[in-house]
Amino acid sequence: MNLIVAVDENWAIGCRGNLLVRIPADHKMFRQETLGKVVVLGRKTMDTFPGGLPLAGRTNIVLSANPDYRVKDAVVVHSVEELLEELKKYADENIYVIGGESVYRQLLPYCDTAHVTKIDRAYEADAWFPDLDADEAWEITAESDEMCYFDTTYHFLKYVRKAQATQ
Repeated sequence: MNLIVAVDENWAIGCRGNLLVRIPADHKMFRQETLGKVVVLGRKTMDTFPGGLPLAGRTNIVLSANPDYRVKDAVVVHSVEELLEELKKYADENIYVIGGESVYRQLLPYCDTAHVTKIDRAYEADAWFPDLDADEAWEITAESDEMCYFDTTYHFLKYVRKAQATQ
């Protein structure tokens, strides 16, 4: 399973329910990576989408503890166990966890690839992603050249979970 996230230099991902910054090339990469695939997200992330509607051209699976929560044109599950059962219908490489903070934390142990846009700046934030650089289980396997959007520099990084020794 994959995850896709944009983080600042402190691994922050959001502030007051919003992204830290909007970078067109990051959005384009997100679209290219997830179009036609399965995206897994939490209710709060769904609420930030235009009209609170699912992303077009993707299978949207929303994880919400609220048993009454419904979203038109999305699959809603109410526990990680229920989510994992639902995800058995799809190829692992076609599943992308897209946030927010609690969903990333719950599903990180099930992911083996992380597509990270690393922004070379610190923002005011109240939501964070786990620091993969400090986690020995992950290694960078691909890195783009430095890119700029106005005065903001960033890189696209691909982290892969290291193979476990004997299992």
